[in-house]
Amino acid sequence: MLSVVSADIDAAAGVGAIWIVWRPKSLRRREHIALMERFGEQWRYAGGSSGPGDDPVDVDVLDVRSGGGVLSLTRRIDPPRSLTAAPWIACAKVRLGRDVSHVLIGARRIEIPPQHCELIAVWTCPYVSRGVRPVIVALGRDGAELSRIGPHDGLDTHTWARLREDL
Repeated sequence: MLSVVSADIDAAAGVGAIWIVWRPKSLRRREHIALMERFGEQWRYAGGSSGPGDDPVDVDVLDVRSGGGVLSLTRRIDPPRSLTAAPWIACAKVRLGRDVSHVLIGARRIEIPPQHCELIAVWTCPYVSRGVRPVIVALGRDGAELSRIGPHDGLDTHTWARLREDL
């Protein structure tokens, strides 16, 4: 059995990602993330990763997990560009709380369907910045910011606030 957890396309950058799970209810669950890029009128598989599936996580507002990336295939073979000038295609798995209705990935706004708490987010960046993700912001149904996580942060602002309260 194969299940698509989430797919994301950044049309302006011409890249996309798909998060797929094989045997979703099995102990032998496997995940695959496929990264694609648009070249001309066609989508090309640029690369991806596979591994054992993550355990489901109950998230209050926002949690950003493992991601990955690959150097653009089509841009690095498109003269006069070189390997160093080709963009990095990156992604991350994002888990959301029930009150989140929209997510901002950098400047892109993604609507979250009700009861959908997991998504894959894709973006491009220069190769030298490949480990840096854009700011990710979780928005509530009224448009108010519920939490955010910066490019180098390990925890979102909501989780940090709860930790400070507990101290």
